[in-house]
Amino acid sequence: MEVIHKIGRRKTAVARVYLSDGNGDITINNKDLSVYFPTATLQYKVKQPFTLTESLDTYNVKVNVYGGGITGQAEAIRLALSRAMCEIDPENRTILKPEGLLTRDPRMVERKKFGQKKARKKFQFSKR
Repeated sequence: MEVIHKIGRRKTAVARVYLSDGNGDITINNKDLSVYFPTATLQYKVKQPFTLTESLDTYNVKVNVYGGGITGQAEAIRLALSRAMCEIDPENRTILKPEGLLTRDPRMVERKKFGQKKARKKFQFSKR
C-alpha cells in the first residue's frame, strides 16, 4: 500500500495525515501520541476510527497539525483518519458514518463586528 494523504479540519485546527502500512505507531508533529495528547479522552478521539474499524495495529500514522486548541486538533486528526479509512476500504464508510466521524463540525468562533463589544453583544443603549 502506498502512503495515503488526507486533510481534516475543526474550528481553526488543520491536520494533515499520512497513513502507511505498519504496526500502529502514531506520530503527531514528530512526537508520540501519548506525549502530544497526555489525556486519555484525546487519545481515544484520535484512535476512534481505528477502534471502530478494528484496525488498531495495522497502520503507521504521521500527522502534521497546527492551529486551534488541543481538542480541535484531536478532532481534526480524527476526521482526517476517518477519511483515510474510507479510501482504504469503502466498507468502512458504513461503520464510520453513523458515528458521525465523517461530518466536518462547522461550528467556529464568529468574528467580532465593528462598533460592537463582541460578535453579538452590543453596547448598552442610552437614550440621553
